[in-house]
Amino acid sequence: MIQLTNRQARQFLLLKQGLLGEHIFIGKQGAYDFVRQAGCIQFDPVDACGKNAELTLQSRVRGFTKKTLYELLYEDRLLVDYPDKNLSIFPTEDWPYFERYRRAARESGGKFPELAGLEEQTKRYISENGAVSSDDLPIEGSIHWHSAIHWSGEWGGSTNAARAVLEQLYSTGELVIHHKQGARKYYALAEEYIPRQILETPDPIVNESAHHKWRVLRRITAVGLLWNKPSDAWLNIWGLKAKERTRAFEELQEEGAILPVKVEGVNPLLYCNVKDKPFLEKVLEGKVSAENDSDNPRASKEPQFKPRCEFLAPLDCFLWDRNLIRELFDFDYKWEIYTPAAQRKYGFYVLPILYGERFIGRIEAVTDRKTDVMTVKNIWFEPYVKQTKKLLAAVERCIKRFAKFNECRTVQR
Repeated sequence: MIQLTNRQARQFLLLKQGLLGEHIFIGKQGAYDFVRQAGCIQFDPVDACGKNAELTLQSRVRGFTKKTLYELLYEDRLLVDYPDKNLSIFPTEDWPYFERYRRAARESGGKFPELAGLEEQTKRYISENGAVSSDDLPIEGSIHWHSAIHWSGEWGGSTNAARAVLEQLYSTGELVIHHKQGARKYYALAEEYIPRQILETPDPIVNESAHHKWRVLRRITAVGLLWNKPSDAWLNIWGLKAKERTRAFEELQEEGAILPVKVEGVNPLLYCNVKDKPFLEKVLEGKVSAENDSDNPRASKEPQFKPRCEFLAPLDCFLWDRNLIRELFDFDYKWEIYTPAAQRKYGFYVLPILYGERFIGRIEAVTDRKTDVMTVKNIWFEPYVKQTKKLLAAVERCIKRFAKFNECRTVQR
């Protein structure tokens, strides 16, 4: 069993996530490498100051632009849009592992006879005319249908027929997203954009228990440290209840795939992927103690790792378990986008601010595409934060980088 202080656990997580010290993810290759490390990054269409997937990568990848992700998805086809942890982006090479979801969608679609004829009509139209959105598909009217795997849950009642048939074929894997214009999705035939070798590869893990184990390890790896407790980190792993989750943890530990980690003051045990042991060793070599802990007034003035200031995405994989973040970082973050305006403590689309080894506050910024202006509506610092010149200068530099990432020429307060 590995034993860590609270600060060592924070350092381990931040180093693994590429959020502390020098950048380990650089350029397009770095963006792809991070998604492979995380397994998936969540997609959300809301774009107040960048979409969630873009925000996740900009905080870690030096030189990242929105075009970088677009190219990986829709030109290089190394990444693909498809549900994993809700609606996600993951490496195209992982496509076979989600066959059970596509099969469920096919079985669910069979319950709606109206779909059958529309599916053939739609595939034929796309084959002849290319990528299409629901507005362009010449199918009118509504049908009764719900998606078996849709990220926001099952739809019921009457649904626009063009939208329904495109979503159904996307769910079954017969269509993929060809590209997006804003929030609008354009669909194309999967066989034209996913290598045949990948499309024809059978599900590598047919057994449900083994599939659970693969998914649990994938989520542990994405976050860095996780415990065997209910958590949003397990979202959309079908059939994974407490019993199944415990079995997965036990078998992964028996196989030596995960390491138990005891963090001072934290119960229960946490676990990490054994492949992340080099990060643990790097932290342990630092011999962090109470005497040089940054929380201690007697702390050394020299940080062990070069601090960076970054704005994190609301659905960042690092934040998938909010209780764990609260336990290790003493930072309570809630995405208030679905909270009624009158009940919000902060704002509609607020991002956590990370500086060095701590969350120091949160920021609400919105961009105006027409004027290329980014407006910083507010910054809230945590009560314990000393707003030194060095810290404020780091935040200001981060704001300027963030404006550039959003292709804004002006920052307005």
